[in-house]
Amino acid sequence: MTWNVTPEHPASPTAAALWRAYYTEVSDRYYRLHENRRTDPAELEREVTQQTGSELTPPTGQLLVARYAGEPAGTAGVRIRPDGSAELTRVYLREELRGKGGGALLVTAAESAARTLGATHLVLETRKDLTEALTLYARLGYKEIEPYSDDIYADHTLGKPL
Repeated sequence: MTWNVTPEHPASPTAAALWRAYYTEVSDRYYRLHENRRTDPAELEREVTQQTGSELTPPTGQLLVARYAGEPAGTAGVRIRPDGSAELTRVYLREELRGKGGGALLVTAAESAARTLGATHLVLETRKDLTEALTLYARLGYKEIEPYSDDIYADHTLGKPL
């Protein structure tokens, strides 16, 4: 089986379905951990609809979609920040495809996209319960840096020179 990663508009049906899957998973993980419940469907719908990803299109960013054996498998996005760095966001891989090399491929492709957009540094925020992501970022050379936002969900702020 083979992987490929290509740019995709955030409003495409494929990107929209992967965004919904991503948000559902990270939201459900958070609420199960902190409130012993799943995400409220109305909240899920509100957040998925509000976060269009429009900043993930050139020249301000790029959304990438990974496919495994031709099937949509995951996403990674980069957006240029006011300081000229890029932020890695929406990194997601369908659970059944984790451990097959797609996560590293997506992040590496996002790093390349950030360079193409002019960034020399990539930053990201993540939570402590997203252990697969933390493991991947450490393996790819991301290190803890000073927080750049006051996001209440950001347990870790990581960065890497490009």
